[in-house]
Amino acid sequence: MSGELVSSNAVPLPTQEQNRRRLRYLASFVRPHRREFLRSVAAAIASTLLAMAIPILFKQAIAEGGIGTEDATGAVDLGAVRFWVGLAIVATIFDWLFTGLNQRWSVWSVRVVNDLRTALYAHIQKQGLDFFSRQRTGTVISRLTNDVEALAQLVNEGVFMLFVNVLQLLVIEVIMFTVLDWRIALAVNVIFPVMIAATIAFRYYSARAYRRTRERMAHVTAFLAESLGGMRVVQAFAAEERVDEEFERANTHYRKANMETIWLSAAYFPGVEFLAAIGTGIVLWYGGFLAEADPSQTAAMVGVVFAFLLYLDNFFDPIQQLSQFYGSFLSAMAALDKIMGVMETEPTIVDGPEARQLTDVRGDVHFDHVSFRYDEHGPEVLHGVDVHVRAGETIALVGHTGAGKSTFVKLLSRFYDPTRGSVRLDDVDLRELDQRWLRRSMGIVPQEGFLFSGTVRDNIAYGQPDATDEQIAAAAQAVGAEHFIAELEHGYDTQVGERGSRLSAGQRQLVAFARALLVDPPILVLDEATSSVDVETELRLSDGLRVLVAGRTSFIVAHRLTTIRGADRILVIDDGRLAEQGSHDELLAAGGFYAALYGTWTGESAGQDDTIEARLDAGPST
Repeated sequence: MSGELVSSNAVPLPTQEQNRRRLRYLASFVRPHRREFLRSVAAAIASTLLAMAIPILFKQAIAEGGIGTEDATGAVDLGAVRFWVGLAIVATIFDWLFTGLNQRWSVWSVRVVNDLRTALYAHIQKQGLDFFSRQRTGTVISRLTNDVEALAQLVNEGVFMLFVNVLQLLVIEVIMFTVLDWRIALAVNVIFPVMIAATIAFRYYSARAYRRTRERMAHVTAFLAESLGGMRVVQAFAAEERVDEEFERANTHYRKANMETIWLSAAYFPGVEFLAAIGTGIVLWYGGFLAEADPSQTAAMVGVVFAFLLYLDNFFDPIQQLSQFYGSFLSAMAALDKIMGVMETEPTIVDGPEARQLTDVRGDVHFDHVSFRYDEHGPEVLHGVDVHVRAGETIALVGHTGAGKSTFVKLLSRFYDPTRGSVRLDDVDLRELDQRWLRRSMGIVPQEGFLFSGTVRDNIAYGQPDATDEQIAAAAQAVGAEHFIAELEHGYDTQVGERGSRLSAGQRQLVAFARALLVDPPILVLDEATSSVDVETELRLSDGLRVLVAGRTSFIVAHRLTTIRGADRILVIDDGRLAEQGSHDELLAAGGFYAALYGTWTGESAGQDDTIEARLDAGPST
């Protein structure tokens, strides 16, 4: 179960062009919500400018009120103090108001994340089966959860943190150099080269660390999805300790990658605090020096130093927040890179620009010299299969495991396209048809009767959600499922559990039969639909199977006599080639490949042949 973890050396830094492309992609989701975005930006600008005005107002209160000095009467000008402090209070109130409006209008960010997650899930659903065979389920889940969540932090908080903090830094720099004292401002700015150098180093090392963290988090999620899904097998083989060790290894790799980001942050962010303390010392020392050099400017200098101290708090906080934002930005960009990797994966099965639907499906199917390989450089799985299936004919496909039977029906359902040749429905190449319409025209029952969490009714009506209760009951009765449904605690409203865990294998298959019958498809595909149940259960399913195939073109991949002997024609697939075809009796008389398979089956089930033959001869039960 454990996957190969990506080496740290294999995690390249993105280029500037890649970052710009990612941001343009993200901006495409913001564009539909630009009105709310612009409102929020305007509120953020107003709030920032008001907050930056407050230290100047306090400076004026100190300077004009004579605080810290004595005038001729030795009194403080309380009128001036009240005026400037009053203005500061008004500015604080409006700052609070615009901050609240900014928060209210920032709902756009939630909508952006929701649109992105929805678009990602919709794109994943468009992928062919080859995509899901290459990707671990947990990795795909990680893209939809962990990676989207990392991006949500950037969109919900990071965008405005970046905008507001950059604006705040620019305004503070302008005020310090033009309104307060350029000499003290210049002295404070001498620490900037050190901070810039530290930030560049932090960016260089943390970029790789955050990308490794995203990679290894995906591995942990993938391992969890796989091991929890296979928990029955884990416990059946008493492999809990080994799985624990594998999970611990995967988790340790993630922890080490995460610890690397923590150590980098532990070195960088306290360093920013240290530089802020140095800046405060510079302001107090140099401000005191200037006041001592010109005693007549002491009152003004007290106000200037006080304002500088307030601005320094507002100056280094944005720098620290920008540094934190950069960590979130790196994590989000790594996540966006993974998301875009999925979004840029083109589905292998796509509709042409003139894809159409047939108005009346007869069910005539023709495999015209079809060859197929799953991978461009892989072995060929089907070799020049040429067969014509007439409308309404029931076809059984038999052969050894791996012969190509399931591949045959996957091409029929257009989960894949032939490498050479064509598959035609009513003389129309499947590649010319709308694939969603094509699959709606088919009833597909796989080997495992997969049921979704919900009620029996919900699962039968899955392919036709607007079906009435009468239609649902009629479908269940037709395939013989009404007997066990009536015995359930709540009948059709009984919860089946995850993957139908509260029902037996036979019951799940009967529900799957009813689900396929309800949509009344002109073409039916049963891919070893009874191979996972015992013979007795299969005998109970046989009546439902006869109802299901009646009057429609049916393809049945099977190993057992109950589903093979009743077919109009049997196609024998051997090593990807159509070895034989004909009825059961014709193929037995020919004494070829099918006869040998039949002999093997009957030899393995000699004790059950009488029961099987009797049920086959008797026809459907009443």
